[in-house]
Amino acid sequence: MDLQNLPATLSVEQAAEVLGISRRSAYRAVERGDLPTLRLGRRLLVPTARLLAMLGVEQQAPAAMRKVS
Repeated sequence: MDLQNLPATLSVEQAAEVLGISRRSAYRAVERGDLPTLRLGRRLLVPTARLLAMLGVEQQAPAAMRKVS
């Protein structure tokens, strides 16, 4: 999975793949508060920027969002 081209949010399963852990471990991390999530209705989403920050990876803004000087 290319860390620089991820969507703004990931499912818990996708975050588990990025982290290299099992789905069950990811949900346990969510329950403990170790994995940041947003709840939208019944869905749990992991904000990509916060996940990458946890990993110490800088994410560049998409070209369309960068300021043009």
